[in-house]
Amino acid sequence: MRVLKLFIVAVNHKVTDLTIACLRTLSREVPRIPGATVAVVENGSGDGAEQRLRETITMNTWDLWMELIPVSSNLGFSGGNNLAIRKAMASADPPQYVLLLNPDTLVPPGAVSALVSFMDEHPDVGIAGSRLQYPDGRGQGTPFRFHGIASEFDRGAGIGVISGLLRRWVACSPKPASACAVDWVAGAAMIVRREVIQAIGPLDDAYFNYFEDMDYCLNARRAGWPTWYVPESRIVHIEGCSSGLKAGNRARIPEYWFQARRRYFLKNHGKLYAALADGAFLAGSLLCRLRRWIDHSVDRHPPGLLRDSMCHSVFHAGFQLDDPKSASEAPLL
Repeated sequence: MRVLKLFIVAVNHKVTDLTIACLRTLSREVPRIPGATVAVVENGSGDGAEQRLRETITMNTWDLWMELIPVSSNLGFSGGNNLAIRKAMASADPPQYVLLLNPDTLVPPGAVSALVSFMDEHPDVGIAGSRLQYPDGRGQGTPFRFHGIASEFDRGAGIGVISGLLRRWVACSPKPASACAVDWVAGAAMIVRREVIQAIGPLDDAYFNYFEDMDYCLNARRAGWPTWYVPESRIVHIEGCSSGLKAGNRARIPEYWFQARRRYFLKNHGKLYAALADGAFLAGSLLCRLRRWIDHSVDRHPPGLLRDSMCHSVFHAGFQLDDPKSASEAPLL
């Protein structure tokens, strides 16, 4: 009887070229792992994406180890992944591990095998994440510390001396050179043990995009399952291709990002903490504006950030847990 060792999920939304490139790299990696399969959720891209994926899969005989799951509308990151995860977990042979993999990634030989081997060797670890890097080899943000009041003040201020004083709490921690326990890792390449999913369920469907990975790692930790960072697994990540949010990009942040952020703090820390986190960010932003007014420096924040943050803070939007998916296509305020 074939045992399902690893179930890899990639969710495509309007990045079909990148998804196919990702699958090409996986086609060299999956045979190295006995009992590995892949599911691609075509997440309402339109423009013939489903047909193109299906033809490419058939032409390359990837259907021997891969399934295409089409949906008519964009379910977001959580919804798209959960569609495949729930199906796999309900099967007679639920996978030992589930790997969430962004479609805008390229998987070098051995990258996935390194994650699986690490999880096999550390049965007390619930979640592990790869080192994500740009095509030129530079590391990206992951791993991270959980967001809190101090990190929100630092994020709003964006002033080097403040970041230095708050370095123990800033969200983006230094990149460890070897495997170690961390607060959370990016869902772009995150492996989850079956027992974690059985204990806390799949991702929170109410997140459309962003904060669902941090939320998941936090709730796994609370259930007794730590998260580790495994830099021996290196995956190239072409950041922000679906959402448009990437380092150095001055695009306006979408509404669902703010709603997801508010949900994270309210759900996991309560009303008072969420208010303090919002107040800390707004205070830091005002301090940043004062500094720019004094030294005439350039504003490096995304456009409309302070106004959008105020509109989506608990002071304006209230303390109700909204569903970010309800506003995923809505214009910004």
